[in-house]
Amino acid sequence: MTATVAPDSTPARPEPPEARVEETFEPVCPLHDLPVERGVAALVGGEQVALFRTHDGAVFAVQQLDPYCGAHVISRGIVGTRGAVPTVASPMYKQVFDLRSGECLDPAGRELLALRTWPVLVRAGVVHVGRTRVVRARAA
Repeated sequence: MTATVAPDSTPARPEPPEARVEETFEPVCPLHDLPVERGVAALVGGEQVALFRTHDGAVFAVQQLDPYCGAHVISRGIVGTRGAVPTVASPMYKQVFDLRSGECLDPAGRELLALRTWPVLVRAGVVHVGRTRVVRARAA
């Protein structure tokens, strides 16, 4: 006995609508509310963010969650530099992070953990933190 296989009659799935990445900037606080060489915690899009203003006026945004201890404490860290690199040292276990990239400069143990970073703009004296979101086009 020979079996005959019918051609696949499953209808083709429609292609998903194209998506684009959109970056918007959310106003967070006046620049004068960020003390120089100190951190401030803020809630941006439902996420805790640590903001820092360095002595040269640059502003950085990194995650508030310390990846080594699991506590939301990075804004309480010690601001400094390593060479020309602006840094923050965790107030818990003292790992040092690059404020520009979030990279840990002092790997502890076997894992090298980093902080998430956000783009920052200062417009008319107000600090804005960038939020990236995926926008999907509507199906026709």
